[in-house]
Amino acid sequence: MTNALNWFEIPASDIERATSFYNAILNVELIPFDMGDGYSMVMFPAEDGVGGAVIQGEGYAPSTEGSLVYLNGGEDLNNILNKVESAGGKVLGPKTDIGENGFVAFFTDSEGNKVGLHSMG
Repeated sequence: MTNALNWFEIPASDIERATSFYNAILNVELIPFDMGDGYSMVMFPAEDGVGGAVIQGEGYAPSTEGSLVYLNGGEDLNNILNKVESAGGKVLGPKTDIGENGFVAFFTDSEGNKVGLHSMG
């Protein structure tokens, strides 16, 4: 097994609001993907490795419980964390040192999902 994770999906109640949120905090443009059949999806840009998306549709309910996705926090995850509240989310915890494994922080997104950030700096 090359990676423990191959793909992730973050549920959304309002795909446009969620797209604006993630575009703002990550300074990216999520990529629309036509799923049809009552589902809407926008994908995180990824060059190599694991990819993921925000998805709206039946069976996808935002939550602060269950599996936790950690997004790449870049060189310093505070650069992202500092944008969360102005974009419509809530910071749940500050940048926390986890020793040789870098740093983590947690927030709820515009949809109410608990999401983690990880960086080495």
